[in-house]
Amino acid sequence: MYSNAIFQLIMILFLVGTLFVIFFVVHSLLIKQQQPNKFNSIEQKLDKIIELLEKDKKD
Repeated sequence: MYSNAIFQLIMILFLVGTLFVIFFVVHSLLIKQQQPNKFNSIEQKLDKIIELLEKDKKD
């Protein structure tokens, strides 16, 4: 009697753990796809700062 309940509890925990792992993997993949855009934005801002500094240096 208790063995069935223990087995069901273990299976539920296994399924919840599997869903958590799948969610975590998908979430991390989505974050990785967004980071290059963030780096491109930072790179563009740094390029603009460098241009302004070079322009200020020439003046």
